[in-house]
Amino acid sequence: MRLRRLKTNLHMYICNILTRLARMADDKDNVLSTPGHLVSLAARNFARLSEARLKPLGFAPGHLPVLVALRDDHADTQRDLARFAKIEQPPMAQMLNRMERDGLIDRKPDPKDGRSQMISLTPMALERMPIAIDALMEGNREALSGLTDEQKAVFTGLLVHIIANLDQMMHRKA
Repeated sequence: MRLRRLKTNLHMYICNILTRLARMADDKDNVLSTPGHLVSLAARNFARLSEARLKPLGFAPGHLPVLVALRDDHADTQRDLARFAKIEQPPMAQMLNRMERDGLIDRKPDPKDGRSQMISLTPMALERMPIAIDALMEGNREALSGLTDEQKAVFTGLLVHIIANLDQMMHRKA
């Protein structure tokens, strides 16, 4: 009897929340229910989670595109890393200076171009990357818990599509 009452109360509570969310979604002027706001909120939370998991390993979330690009041979110069990570040259230069200071990357003169430097990961960074990737993947699994594999794939596909749309919009304005 008590369990049945608890289930009924829980069901009513969930229905109440869903009703409120539906009203928010119907309110066209409610900026807090827009996809842009919700994605931004999710991104901030993912970033905080990632930072907490990566910091003990000496990494920051912003390092990930650089680490992956260097590990997978997608880029090895500052210019190419900035293009790969989709950030401007000055912030990339600052990040690379910090990463070099922290022992994550090495720089050597480019034998083909004296004005450029070849950037590579240090053995320490290579050793810690699998641990960092596992920690991030675990965070993603936890954040997406309760979703089916199909829902996860659809969600990821939708995000990729939205990001492509946003990239196109930014290039048209530039």
